[in-house]
Amino acid sequence: MSEIEKRDARDGVRKRGNMAITWLLLFVTIGCEVVATLSLRASEGFSKPLWAIPVIAGYVVCFWLLSIVLERGMPTALAYGVWSCVGIILTAFAARLLFHDPLNAKMLAGMAIMIIGIIVMQSGAHTVA
Repeated sequence: MSEIEKRDARDGVRKRGNMAITWLLLFVTIGCEVVATLSLRASEGFSKPLWAIPVIAGYVVCFWLLSIVLERGMPTALAYGVWSCVGIILTAFAARLLFHDPLNAKMLAGMAIMIIGIIVMQSGAHTVA
């Protein structure tokens, strides 16, 4: 292996970092997105303008953290799939608790299907095409 290949390999390890930290960052990203979305609902069409602060801050931080997750080497489809799936599920449960939104058996079945899909995607992310 040439010196350039060795350096590139070291840089790749450094760039990707510890995947446990990457997953943690992804879940913090999801948390920011859920807070922003729930704040958007609480703003009642921005008739309560103070709610704009967590909406804007939440989405800005969310996309910034997602960019870091992707930079650290998580596959885009996996990161976006987990973000979407977990975000939808957490938002649905929180909206049920906070705003009394509907949450019925069909919705729960859909969430279960999404979870299965993410598990399959995650297992596929670690195979060589």
